[in-house]
Amino acid sequence: MPSTLTLFNLFCNSIMETVVHKLPSFKFLNPTSSSSHYCSTTTTRTSKSFRAGSRRRSFSISASASAVREDNPALGSLSLGHITRPDFPILHQEVNGSRLVYLDNAATSQKPTAVLNALQNYYEAYNSNVHRGIHYLSARATDEYELARKKVAAFINASDSGEIVFTKNATEAINLVAYSWGMSNLKPEDEVILTIAEHHSAIVPWQLVAQKTGAILKFASLNQDEAPDVDELRQLFSRKTKIVVVHHVSNTLASVLPIEEIVLWAHDVGAKVLVDACQSVPHMVVNVQSLNVDFLVASSHKMCGPTGVGFLYGKSELLSAMPPFLGGGEMISDVFLDHSTYAEPPSRFEAGTPAIGEAIGLGAAIDYLSRLGMQKIHDYEIELAKYLYESLLSVPNIHVYGPAPSENVDRAALCSFNVENIHPTDIATFLDQQHGVAIRSGHHCAQPLHRHLGVNASARASLHFYNTKEDVDDFIQALNDTVNFFNSFK
Repeated sequence: MPSTLTLFNLFCNSIMETVVHKLPSFKFLNPTSSSSHYCSTTTTRTSKSFRAGSRRRSFSISASASAVREDNPALGSLSLGHITRPDFPILHQEVNGSRLVYLDNAATSQKPTAVLNALQNYYEAYNSNVHRGIHYLSARATDEYELARKKVAAFINASDSGEIVFTKNATEAINLVAYSWGMSNLKPEDEVILTIAEHHSAIVPWQLVAQKTGAILKFASLNQDEAPDVDELRQLFSRKTKIVVVHHVSNTLASVLPIEEIVLWAHDVGAKVLVDACQSVPHMVVNVQSLNVDFLVASSHKMCGPTGVGFLYGKSELLSAMPPFLGGGEMISDVFLDHSTYAEPPSRFEAGTPAIGEAIGLGAAIDYLSRLGMQKIHDYEIELAKYLYESLLSVPNIHVYGPAPSENVDRAALCSFNVENIHPTDIATFLDQQHGVAIRSGHHCAQPLHRHLGVNASARASLHFYNTKEDVDDFIQALNDTVNFFNSFK
């Protein structure tokens, strides 16, 4: 798809003495008309005067998330988004002259004040290395770090905090399973089952391990609704299947896989199941015991916590049988010159100094989400998801990927889309520079999926509980303006 932004930049160059990264307030001649201005101050939506009167609306609500209770009449009919927005300082700013509308939550979430304070408090009050230190600061840091592990375990209903391994991110957690469990258990002709909608982090590690072990990767495709074909997935299972690696919620299609059923099918043939829950743990109740998954991974930064830390859940009997992934301090029991013995999990898989402050920040994020209630978050986001999907369908020549919402189908609160003859990166650039709307463009670490869909890239708007329907309205208005702008060059 050729880039229409190139035409846009050429046009700007022809009427400006110098090129600037951010366009002025659109007082450009309409290339299709010599007698009118495309973006005059009387034009709706694109002019600064219009934005000041319409899209610049803000919501100054004194209530915070800590006040979210069923019995609080003062909150009236305010949405969860309106109630929680005051807790997120970053949302209260202008970007390129417009109120920030942050719709890139599938890439990373924003952080509430409670998380920022927890990080600051750690570094100001008790910064120290964890484990083995006997002084006060080390003891306190260790207590808080291990408390964060317990919070993660409780959040996903693990049977014991020892089943939670802190990692750098979900990618490292998947690699840990691939190299530690996979290298020890896979042999030639064994099969690893995935879908073509998996994130690269769930594909590449198993490709590398398959190259070393001779195992075979098999992929389920999509059905006619542009969701992973669960029937085809089930047909791939056999006694050769050793592990199934699937997402819970697709970061591109917004589809949700029936994990409980998949686990039953896998266990029937003696296979393990690893679930990439990066797009589900922040948005819904996830119970690893009821799902009966063998492994599950998630990232802190997608669930209102800091970057630099994620976690692996693994059943205790599996972790205990797995060799170390990395060697170094902390993961050992005894070290001799010719060999070493290793600590029990989770320490066995946490070599070196961990991301202490980040783990504590993750614990604070879990406290915050738990106070809101994950079911409340999920219910609100399902409503937002439907509103976003239906609103996008009003945009001319748009294709939204993934299944349509219905009584039987819930979409996650994200939409990947393309508009005919406009490159998604041009759309994302224009939305940011002219409207302060943050979305993502590209392949979303899902190139095989995009190839199957017949495109190289897509634009993606993704929501979280602190978003509102007004955010969606502003986005749609800005998107329509963007489409109109680029279509004016045709």
